[in-house]
Amino acid sequence: MATTLRIASWNINSVRARIDIVERFLREEAPDILCLQETKVADPLFPEGPFRQLGYNHIVINGQPMHHGVAILSKVPLANRQAHDWQANGEARHVGVELRGGVRLENVYVPAGGDIPDRNENVKFGQKLDFLARMTEWSGSLSAPTILTGDFNVAPLETDVWSHKQLLNVVSHTPIEVEALGGLQAAGKWVDLAREFVPPQEKLYTWWSYRAQDWETSDRGRRLDHMWVTPDLKDKAVGHKTHKPCRGWGKPSDHVPIVTEFRI
Repeated sequence: MATTLRIASWNINSVRARIDIVERFLREEAPDILCLQETKVADPLFPEGPFRQLGYNHIVINGQPMHHGVAILSKVPLANRQAHDWQANGEARHVGVELRGGVRLENVYVPAGGDIPDRNENVKFGQKLDFLARMTEWSGSLSAPTILTGDFNVAPLETDVWSHKQLLNVVSHTPIEVEALGGLQAAGKWVDLAREFVPPQEKLYTWWSYRAQDWETSDRGRRLDHMWVTPDLKDKAVGHKTHKPCRGWGKPSDHVPIVTEFRI
């Protein structure tokens, strides 16, 4: 008998500062697995208690004080933890595990890249491109069925941003970043699941800036958060949802959760 597995991904922008809305989301949506990015906490201080109380007893973390950090919280067993240093400087931006059936789940937080889209003028932008290049090399060597999710910090399609023309020179939607992400996608033949369920011609966002006075009315969003799978898992995905209302909760993250349901 087939069962389903629901996997969520959310850049929470400090798990301790926003533990209340994380708990609310888990109570209301109850995904089987939650992948968090930008947890901003060292491993010994990660707030495991609230997650365990909600049944997320399998916890895999890769944290860092005050910056970056990723975590996987699960109701189902996790095995074979790996953490790649795609930043090549020790920053905690990836953690991956093996699920039942040998499926890999990789949770990544790609660097934002600073404000200037030029590696000669902005070291952070060069680091972002190099990060994606290392991921691309890794993707070309994959053999296991794999789910890749997280905050990629790139909105690749024109419909992934509120204004393609106005954001062409804004980091996250520049042609060089879109090309780099496209190379990553091609290397692993990754399937962008959101766009399997929401047609590419439709607007779709997962992030709205804190700078907006009224984020919902202006709706100047970007789709920075993604759920990709290797081709052998494409037909296992039976649903995908972007939880936009979470952006309006008290003390919100500027990102919202995405959830994909798999039939396994």
